[in-house]
Amino acid sequence: MIWTQGRTSTSNRSSAEERSSHVSVSPSRLILARKLRGLTLAELGRMTDLSPQTINRWEKGHQDPTPESLDRLAEVLRLPVEFFMQAEVSPIPVAAVSFRALTKTPAFRRDAVLAAGEIAREIAGWIAERYRLPAVDVPSLNLPQDATLHDIETIALRVRSQWNLDQRPIPNMVHLLEAHGVRVFSLVQEVRDVDAFSLYIENEPFIFIDTGKTAERQRFDAAHELGHLVMHQGRERAQGREAERQADRFAAAFLMPRADVLAHNLRNASPDQLIRASRRWRVSAMALTHRLSELGLLTEWGYRSACVELAKRGYRRSEPGSDLLPESSQILEKVLAHLRANGSGVTAIVDNLKLTYDEFNRHVFGLARTVSPGSGGRPADAGPSRRDHLRLVSINP
Repeated sequence: MIWTQGRTSTSNRSSAEERSSHVSVSPSRLILARKLRGLTLAELGRMTDLSPQTINRWEKGHQDPTPESLDRLAEVLRLPVEFFMQAEVSPIPVAAVSFRALTKTPAFRRDAVLAAGEIAREIAGWIAERYRLPAVDVPSLNLPQDATLHDIETIALRVRSQWNLDQRPIPNMVHLLEAHGVRVFSLVQEVRDVDAFSLYIENEPFIFIDTGKTAERQRFDAAHELGHLVMHQGRERAQGREAERQADRFAAAFLMPRADVLAHNLRNASPDQLIRASRRWRVSAMALTHRLSELGLLTEWGYRSACVELAKRGYRRSEPGSDLLPESSQILEKVLAHLRANGSGVTAIVDNLKLTYDEFNRHVFGLARTVSPGSGGRPADAGPSRRDHLRLVSINP
């Protein structure tokens, strides 16, 4: 009896010592961080000098890492140690996202996109808990199985009507989306080859755009993703070439309404006319050329000739001579301005979510002024703090 008690006591002490030498972490956050960096278990193992099998056990929750091992992971994955001790996260399913080319997108790239979406969800959640944001007002409209251009034009006009838009050009797509409850974030640098993507997370619509593109192409991408949110939710055909073609047609009809285009006498327009006219709708010259072709205002020969000439002039991927500025996020700018006025700046978000300044900046780059640790959470050019009037967002009581 005495011997048994002695063994039990020793065993309890050993278990306690073993537990104290390990750190309790969130397995889902280990997976999230690894996928965010686009790493396999083997690659992360090589970079940290840790066994992939051991990391796999941590990710499955079968074992906890030692403090030293967690420090190595945090350093390589460029996130604070505390990030891995936060509550579990629910992964975003691949089926929830409309990828431009799902079959051609490598699995590790899709994983990185979804992981970035999870970080953006946490940032959006932090803001939503503290500010009253515009209610979600994105219609879900039925698209016929064999949808025609006319069907898509009709849906685009219905959205414009629901949002009280007339036939005039849309001044700012990002502001318009945010005013109707869409959360807009930047596509992080590592996954910009997917162009843009959209999805619903817990009934909230998100759009991620490549802020490295020209302003004209960012606007078209935003309208394209709006098309997916409106037409393709919960449908098997939300993926693939046909869905992408439908979203392109929606974007063109939404940004360049048929009646407004017809009113500007662009039949058989020359390349110079196309370039000038594209600035009215704030779209690329190529996008307007394609729109005129679909509306029957350019012959097939005229369309091909215009595309060749525009490409020669550098309009295939850029807009030479354009002075259109990229659109920013009104919500992000106003929230950050309010935080700066209160003296905390983005530090309030970074500290609460256990992110780094660099990680936060990656998700808002091009949409809001970025910050550095030495600036106290304020942009370097922010100037004196002041209290901005919040129109799109208001503080929750």
